[in-house]
Amino acid sequence: MPNIKSAKKRVATNNRKKEENQKVKSTMKTAIKNVEQSNEDSALKKAFRAIDKALKKNIIKKNHAARKKSQLAKKTTKQS
Repeated sequence: MPNIKSAKKRVATNNRKKEENQKVKSTMKTAIKNVEQSNEDSALKKAFRAIDKALKKNIIKKNHAARKKSQLAKKTTKQS
């Protein structure tokens, strides 16, 4: 545990950001799982929106988002 005041603040800030990032990432993963289970267009749109939101907040990288979207699109077209 840090002794310096600014380091303590930094730890608190990092923990808050970590929780926010985990919420967004968890939402994204849940949306992806829902698409894989339901195979509905509305679920696919929600998953794309969640992926874009995570990308916008720099939680995932550009190629990661593109790969996930591509994989979801491919799975939904095969199942239809």
